[in-house]
Amino acid sequence: MSLELALESPQINDYLKPSAVVNADHPAIAAQAQALVEGTASTVAQARILYEWVRDAIAHTCDIQAVPVTCTASEVLHSGHGFCFAKAHLLAALLRSCGIPTGFCYQRLVFDDADPTLHTLHGLNAVYLKELDRWMRLDARGNKPGVQAEFGWSGPEPDFADREQLAFPIRPHLGEIDYPIIFSQPHAAVVTALQTHPTAADLIAHLPTTL
Repeated sequence: MSLELALESPQINDYLKPSAVVNADHPAIAAQAQALVEGTASTVAQARILYEWVRDAIAHTCDIQAVPVTCTASEVLHSGHGFCFAKAHLLAALLRSCGIPTGFCYQRLVFDDADPTLHTLHGLNAVYLKELDRWMRLDARGNKPGVQAEFGWSGPEPDFADREQLAFPIRPHLGEIDYPIIFSQPHAAVVTALQTHPTAADLIAHLPTTL
């Protein structure tokens, strides 16, 4: 059963606004979004295209052993990689550029199963699909062996599979948490961490562990 999500703001427009980090109004963001969804009218189809592009075409920084840390959506687009949080910033900016409301969700996960006492935050998105009148979480972290996140849509419209397939199913017995809030902007602790730790190794050592 899906987590019961709760909106941080009752104003849907708050989930469309650009910001310094989610710079949906950046020319490169707008151009990339339009190039990807050109000729696609359905909001659901547009969301799926943008999600799968960020998931697959933008690398996770750790997966490619990159050194620099990216934060803003345009930085992630330019560099071609980012941590989960940064990839969520890019996906939100692309979706908002297309007029699709998008927010930010977080999980508290075990950092390394070798030591289940160590936790870290994980960032993902929630998108409002007007055609379905519902919010759905999407995890654009990037798939790899043992991690298989998908768009929760199967088959032609209007058949919708009411399910999520996120990168990391929560294990409550290990202290993992699904935070239910859909934030309109990235959490300040996450942004601060990304902006104050310029290398991947430094950031990993200082990742926030809880909201």
